[in-house]
Amino acid sequence: MTEAPREAVIEVRGLVTRFGTHVVHEGLDLDVYRGEVLGVVGGSGTGKSVLLRAIVGLKQPDAGSVRVFGTDVLHASEAERAAIERRWGVMFQDGALFSALSVQENVEAPMREQLHIGAPVREALAALKVAMAGLPPDAGPKFPSELSGGMRKRAGLARALALDPEIVFLDEPTAGLDPIGAAAFDELIRKLTDALGLTVFLVTHDLDSLHAIADRIAVLSQKKVLVTGTMQDMLEVDDPWVREYFHGPRARAALGRA
Repeated sequence: MTEAPREAVIEVRGLVTRFGTHVVHEGLDLDVYRGEVLGVVGGSGTGKSVLLRAIVGLKQPDAGSVRVFGTDVLHASEAERAAIERRWGVMFQDGALFSALSVQENVEAPMREQLHIGAPVREALAALKVAMAGLPPDAGPKFPSELSGGMRKRAGLARALALDPEIVFLDEPTAGLDPIGAAAFDELIRKLTDALGLTVFLVTHDLDSLHAIADRIAVLSQKKVLVTGTMQDMLEVDDPWVREYFHGPRARAALGRA
């Protein structure tokens, strides 16, 4: 029986991004399929976060195309763009919360902008998202400065989930967490992905996260996506950086082969 083709919800073709004369991506192609957790890895300066920002519209590429749910987001009308943005959520490093707003107010912020609902409904939905992110009820009234690093990340995740997105972009979500906190966050992402049918674009350097939750991995190198595949596929790639990254001591520990 022939397997049904997977639906690409993100399609990047021929992407070129520069900062002045410095070329970060040149002719980069990438597909992200519905329902998968795609881990994006690469050495320092390969443009992992830049790629995320280009897809969500925070960095205008110099050339190429980005299609999300079939819509050319680089040339979409304002209304088309707004409709697409409601279908994704973004969690930046360390949560990137509004420091003057409480956790509850941070989660409500996208709802205020995008949804025409009354305050009681908005507050109830925000409290639900806070709980979904694994935070206790008393976290809602607190300000980001009153939270630990791990709690700030969960608050950032709650805000990313505010509009019930189909795609969630995560930028180094476990960076700075201790191993126990990082493992708990990975478990949360896996549970939410399975329960909500999310597609996750995960920028990370954490081999434990890749092993725990990534369905597929994309390696950025030489200004493009060098290779994509499963963790097992990565072990068979004949490239110096890939070999060092996926066969080094940390990789052996993540795979239980130390």
